[in-house]
Amino acid sequence: MPVLHFFPRRTPMAKPTKSAKFNKSQDGSSQGPSLQSVPPVQPGTTDARRALPSSDDAEKGVLSCMIQDPDVALGAAQERLKAEQFHQHKHRVLFELLIDLRDKGKPIDPVSLQQTLADRNLMAEIGGPGTVGELLNFVPTPAHIHYYMEIVLNKHVLRCMIDVCTNCTVRAFDEQEDVAGLLDDAEKNILAIRDAVEGGREMADMKKRVAKAFESIETMIENPNALNGLPTGYRDLDDMTNGLHGSEMFIIAARPSMGKTSFVMNIVEHVAVDHKKPVAVFSLEMSGDQLVQRLICSRARINMRELRTGFLKNNDFPRLTQACSDLRDAPIYIDDTPSLSIGEFKAKARRLWKAYKIEMIAIDYLQLMRSTSKRAGENRQIEIAEISSGLKAVAKELDIPILVLAQLNRNVEGRSGNKPRISDLRESGSIEQDADVVALLHRPEYYADGAEAREEAQGEVELIIAKQRNGPTGEVPLTFIKEFMRFENRAPEHAVPG
Repeated sequence: MPVLHFFPRRTPMAKPTKSAKFNKSQDGSSQGPSLQSVPPVQPGTTDARRALPSSDDAEKGVLSCMIQDPDVALGAAQERLKAEQFHQHKHRVLFELLIDLRDKGKPIDPVSLQQTLADRNLMAEIGGPGTVGELLNFVPTPAHIHYYMEIVLNKHVLRCMIDVCTNCTVRAFDEQEDVAGLLDDAEKNILAIRDAVEGGREMADMKKRVAKAFESIETMIENPNALNGLPTGYRDLDDMTNGLHGSEMFIIAARPSMGKTSFVMNIVEHVAVDHKKPVAVFSLEMSGDQLVQRLICSRARINMRELRTGFLKNNDFPRLTQACSDLRDAPIYIDDTPSLSIGEFKAKARRLWKAYKIEMIAIDYLQLMRSTSKRAGENRQIEIAEISSGLKAVAKELDIPILVLAQLNRNVEGRSGNKPRISDLRESGSIEQDADVVALLHRPEYYADGAEAREEAQGEVELIIAKQRNGPTGEVPLTFIKEFMRFENRAPEHAVPG
């Protein structure tokens, strides 16, 4: 049995919140979170009233290097630091001024700096004319600017952690009903600190967005047949969707026993094994061990029933060994927590993305997830809506595609031809609204009347693309090999292998 990676079960999480505000002293420096609403510090806890971590010398060292070497040191500081990461207000003012002078192509020296400060009425804010003179010779060489920047950044991170944790403490006392929400906020805000330091997502202006879009268009023109997204392994599906794209939620819906799990695991196998892309699977219905067995049988093309009875043919063993070898090192991370909440999912997805840089998530299946909010407890449709919007939010946050399996209601059974429609999605129209692509699995064989009709429709599958925000809709012909639990591309002449 190959050893795939199982993600340990953890506790719930949930949504973003405002952090505690910093007060400013008379000289404008940050003095830490407001303490008026903070409860008395308990014995053994950290005293939030102590001075916040900072290094005045490191901040002066960075500014000194920037003044001494405007071409190299100032450029390095501009790439890595932001004004708000300086603790002293006067250092923030000087940092912004130096960046502004450099961007405008103006000279940076003590004379021009003093004059600009005077012209902008900033001299009092930085502590007087002597500040610039002190900074000019504060460090002997600008060569160590990276060391000084590291200190400034580390102190900023510590202050942010104190800010977030103080806020969490206040909320833990005052908002005790939504524990899952508080827990998720705590994790999200801590991760946001790391993102800010490492270069998290920033709001880009139109110039950057247009440049990025133009580069993408150029790539598409230069490579007309190349996929822009992750390949699914299904030729006609990839032609219609151009692959699976980041930030998109791809719903695969069907009635029970249509092969939803097999279909999504075939895609997972193709992405992770054949293309070596890390994938996370959240299985709420089946255990991780069952999923692995199905993956092995599907890849090896071995009948699961025969495997379970132990009666395998001699020529099955080489294929079984090869499939185990292929899957053993596959970057597939399976979490089989039952009744997973949307808060737990968000937290685990973020951790997996941080730890393994996952490029796709598959969920089996949406209606087995739950929401722990008060509103969700009042109405099932509201709960499904919260789950659906939460999944879409994670797809956007991590910029990866999320494949979500969903159940259809019984309306399909009473309809002539038994073809599913997008309106058959169970329990909430919000799934249709949030999804970027909605695909409906239909197997005519399942609904055929009589042995002859079933024989004629054997293996035929229609994947109906009922909605696609950025592409066409239509039907994708596939073949389902039931004994191997495997979907294949249908041959051009639509012949179905026996």
